[in-house]
Amino acid sequence: MNNSALGIFDSGVGGLTVVRAVQELLPGEDIVYLGDTARVPYGSKSPETIRRFSDEDVRYLLQQEVKAIVVACNTATAHALPMLQERYQVPIVGVIEAGVEAVLADPRAQRVGIIATRGTIASHAYQQALSLRRPDMVIIEQATPLLVPLIEENWIDHPATRQVLETYLQPLLDQRIDTLMLACTHYPLLVPVLQEMIGDRVRIVDSATTCALHLQQELRQRDMLAEPTRQGNLSIALTDLSEQFENLAKRFLHKCPPNISRVEL
Repeated sequence: MNNSALGIFDSGVGGLTVVRAVQELLPGEDIVYLGDTARVPYGSKSPETIRRFSDEDVRYLLQQEVKAIVVACNTATAHALPMLQERYQVPIVGVIEAGVEAVLADPRAQRVGIIATRGTIASHAYQQALSLRRPDMVIIEQATPLLVPLIEENWIDHPATRQVLETYLQPLLDQRIDTLMLACTHYPLLVPVLQEMIGDRVRIVDSATTCALHLQQELRQRDMLAEPTRQGNLSIALTDLSEQFENLAKRFLHKCPPNISRVEL
């Protein structure tokens, strides 16, 4: 057993869906969340800058004496995870491999649609990871840049959001996908709407739930899980504070957030 905190970082607030999934699966774990809100989004930055920002995020979390780190950002996972894992001894996991493993765990997955931000789609990280393991798999990628602002505007069930989703999803459905990967940590908030729109014919895999399951497995294998009788605490640190964040945090966590502090990296 190891009762030290887990570290989770993202460029903004989307990683709080991973926090929520971890809290639901591992309620005894303390969590330190770092949102690099002063430099969001990472997706528009160069790979070198993303790696530098991610390294600074990890260094901050290590100063908090965390036992493991989750890169709850698809862009940072795609561009920085191998470097971080090589540089630091603490276990570091990302969101991409967890999602890929979840897709591959279902032998019925033959035609996979991936929706994500432009940066994640441009990296082809999910496509490459899936193709490496399953060269016969049909993979269709779709950049969906309008979804993050719609989610942050709390237009989850708004007609405009449904119309945008229909436009984005139609090319994937025309390709007869059987699996839809939500390759952005904002997108789990859309799962109820997506399920209503596409029904049971397409399996939905979201990066937050799969990442939490992957983290649990890693901690169990290393005997690093917290005592199961504990009640974990959450602390949130941001590199920039805004009036909008508390409302967003409440939406992503499905509860009021704890006190939020501003930090310098």
